[in-house]
Amino acid sequence: MKDITDQEIIDIGDLDIDGFNAFALEQGWSDGMPLYPPTEAKVAKFVDMVRGDNRPFAPVPPRQVVPTLQALAANAVMAGCKPEYFPVVTAALRGLLDPDYNLHGTLATTHSCAPMVMVSGPARKELGINCGSNCFGQGWQANATIGRAVGLILLNVAGAKPGEMDRSTQGNPAKYTFCFGENEEENPWTPYHVRRGFAPTDSVVTVMSGEGPHNLNDHGSTTGDGLLTTFAGGMATPGANTIYGKGPCVVIIGPEHAATLARDGYTIESIQEELFKRSRVHASRISKENQETYISTGHKPDGDWFAIARSPQDIHVTVAGGPGKHSAFIPSFGGTTVASVRITR
Repeated sequence: MKDITDQEIIDIGDLDIDGFNAFALEQGWSDGMPLYPPTEAKVAKFVDMVRGDNRPFAPVPPRQVVPTLQALAANAVMAGCKPEYFPVVTAALRGLLDPDYNLHGTLATTHSCAPMVMVSGPARKELGINCGSNCFGQGWQANATIGRAVGLILLNVAGAKPGEMDRSTQGNPAKYTFCFGENEEENPWTPYHVRRGFAPTDSVVTVMSGEGPHNLNDHGSTTGDGLLTTFAGGMATPGANTIYGKGPCVVIIGPEHAATLARDGYTIESIQEELFKRSRVHASRISKENQETYISTGHKPDGDWFAIARSPQDIHVTVAGGPGKHSAFIPSFGGTTVASVRITR
């Protein structure tokens, strides 16, 4: 069996699956759910899937370990990935290693953030990544295990052990897994990865350190203007880190809401502009002590209003999900970025 932090081979003898999981728990390798043993043969199959990508990885903070493909593959095996998922996992890690993602800060914070992983392009269908109904939920091996592999890599390679390096006050279920696909087939606008400068035929992973999705429920509005009023009201919260006005956020529009907005002539750019203006938080909803904190760190109000982002472009918008009049808001950690990386397969 391959060690999960370097290339050392550990002989676990004739341990069965239960014995291996007990051993992994003792070593601190587990996220608490059952793991698959990372045998040499399985790890080799995963490594073969990314042989064409010879770019070195940067050291992974906070431990500053330069990961081997074998170590990364071992975590993906333990997570239950198929070998063909592994290029998505390695691309996601490259996004997390973008200096502006601030991996050390997002792992050591008391905030509940976790890596959001969104997949765009042909890989969604080729790998069976759920982009439609229940795309944030259970039932899809690709979604569940890709996101879980990223989490295990952060646990075992980066060193983000709960209560030690990971100091999150309460955590959040997205720390187990948070992976979904963009619903390009029902997106009335240009796909997200194309707007980021990639080709339509590229498969792309986008990552952000964020909270789990917050539901934006609107069954009553029949106009795009009404929907944006609801969305902005749900985003205008003094309880999320977006109130510091220093980081990005993501709005995932459900297909039915997207169709209404497109019918009424809204573009991605006009949606961003409207949400930026309408989601400001009035000072009366923020304690005086917090207002002083925000101002002292450079987030000055516009009159009596605090914006939840630096600019409209910091509100990232795309489409995912299935039938139903729901959308979602994903606030970020704040001191992070949205990073997109092409999947090399």
